[in-house]
Amino acid sequence: MKKNILITCVIAISVVAMFALKGTPQAKAIEPKSYTDSANKVMVYYFHGTFRCYTCMNMEKYSREAVEANFKDALQSGKLTFQAVNVEERGNEHFVKDYQLYTKSLILSLVKDGKEVKSKNLDKIWEYAHNKPKFIDYVTAEINAFLKDS
Repeated sequence: MKKNILITCVIAISVVAMFALKGTPQAKAIEPKSYTDSANKVMVYYFHGTFRCYTCMNMEKYSREAVEANFKDALQSGKLTFQAVNVEERGNEHFVKDYQLYTKSLILSLVKDGKEVKSKNLDKIWEYAHNKPKFIDYVTAEINAFLKDS
């Protein structure tokens, strides 16, 4: 009897989860290599998958915070952009190949005259994932270096 109740509960939870996930809005696919304007800018991409752990969600949060707190003028002028991208969504799979991604990643992309001229995977975000001040300092320093090149 208890086994039947347990099985029924597991099935019910699975059905609810399927409907909840099906109802989540899908992000629009983006193109990394073709830009609509020819301005020089730095693109900051946080790449993730559909299912995300606490650490991965914090890394996006810290990345976004570093950008928004330290680069307000660059964001407003369009010289810097931040975008979180789910690489598992249709149309975004190419990022895995483009940037040789193997896990959640923060990528900086320098765009000049509408074309990407260099990119960098900020792989130390994993080292600083549980140290917010060091994480933000690291990301801020790397973005500053890219902005100087733009």
